[in-house]
Amino acid sequence: MNYGLVIKILGNLLTVEALLMIPSLLIALYYSENDQMAFLTSIFITGIIGLIMSKSFKYRNIIRAKEGLVIVVFGWLLVSIFGSLPFVFSGSIPSWVDAFFETVSGFTTTGATILDNVEALPKGVLFWRSFTHWIGGMGILVFTVAILPALGVGGFQIFKMESPGPRPDRIVPRVRDTAKILYKTYLIITILQIILLFLGKMPLFEAALHTFGTVGTGGFGIKNASVGAYDSTYIHLIIGIFMILSGVNFSLYYSLFKGRWREFIKDGELKFYLAIILGSIILITLNINKTIYDNMGLALRDSFFQVGSIITTTGYSTVDFNQWPAFSKLILFSLMFIGGCAGSTAGGMKTIRVLVLLKLVRRELSKVFHPRAVLPIKIGDKVVYDDMVTSISIFFILYILIFTLGTILISLEGIDFESSASAVAATLGNIGPGFGFVGPTRTYSQFSYPSKLLLSLFMLLGRLELFTIIVLFAPSIWKKELL
Repeated sequence: MNYGLVIKILGNLLTVEALLMIPSLLIALYYSENDQMAFLTSIFITGIIGLIMSKSFKYRNIIRAKEGLVIVVFGWLLVSIFGSLPFVFSGSIPSWVDAFFETVSGFTTTGATILDNVEALPKGVLFWRSFTHWIGGMGILVFTVAILPALGVGGFQIFKMESPGPRPDRIVPRVRDTAKILYKTYLIITILQIILLFLGKMPLFEAALHTFGTVGTGGFGIKNASVGAYDSTYIHLIIGIFMILSGVNFSLYYSLFKGRWREFIKDGELKFYLAIILGSIILITLNINKTIYDNMGLALRDSFFQVGSIITTTGYSTVDFNQWPAFSKLILFSLMFIGGCAGSTAGGMKTIRVLVLLKLVRRELSKVFHPRAVLPIKIGDKVVYDDMVTSISIFFILYILIFTLGTILISLEGIDFESSASAVAATLGNIGPGFGFVGPTRTYSQFSYPSKLLLSLFMLLGRLELFTIIVLFAPSIWKKELL
């Protein structure tokens, strides 16, 4: 293990995090509220520790798979621990466990909150809380790979461990250039949404924070009623559209930029993703119209928003969908597991995995009648090889096992099945709100500290695609790799 380089990169990561706190400090100074000293102290502590770690150890400039594994897992833990300092020092969230939960929820773009009155937060803390979504959306380590030349050698190991989806690929040969292209796309979408929300008469500060939560598919609301606080169909539609856009594989936007339209249009995962969204919207609209709504237009609008919010694992809400009929709630619950496209900022199992599993079932059914037939699984024109099918199948089984075990453990608090299951699904899928006890009008504040820490682990497991963390606890697998 190249410990020196691991510690150096983790130190660099903390230094970057300290720099990323500066905009929140400027907001705190601008609004002259009681959180300026909290950010000054947090920046100083995080920055000093980061500098010490990055300068104190000798290292070889090689990152192998196991170094990438350790850097990613401990990197996310460290930024969550130090990222919670502004909440604690400002008194906004006095409990460290609660502050850690909120910060993990922010960086993993989950959006689960323990705050019952978010509107009471100082503006600087409110900005930092939403900004963690934007930072974590594309990946903290991918961000670091993009800006730190020291990670140019072996940086793909970090990119591979952290990027969402079955098989992260470089858009261009150099991983640093890939990361930069992704972030340029991310930044363009961010700026465009802020402008459109501002044109819809949303204050600039609020437009920026809602955009952080939308593009990062995080969903931290800055109003107690979330997006429902804005009685504007325009605002609902803009946020809804950008949630869906953020659930698309970002490499496809690069294809559009390069003029490769056919590659975009013919993408099998994208077509499946949009088909699920359209089908869910139609079914829910028909279900809630005349039962909850008297207006088809409003039913369609709210159905569109909530389907987009749940499948992209954003978690914003415009209505209390916990009051919808069981049929609509079951559709939303199913979307919690599906998630967005691979290579997007969305969580969940990812649409591509669900599509491959469905094609696998179809192939096995065909083999009942044609046992000797060779039937490759294809997504568009591309063949999905058996090793990838096996990996996806194992991921699915592991995901369901963790969900089942987590539901059992959370239910030990005496919480009903619907609430326990949706709390685990919402944190493991990085969604945020669920049903029952954790519905869109409720928070996670009533959970015990052990449950909050367990749910924080589920957020990290979901964001890092299970294997990255689980393999860390099986050192016999990665210790065999040559140093």
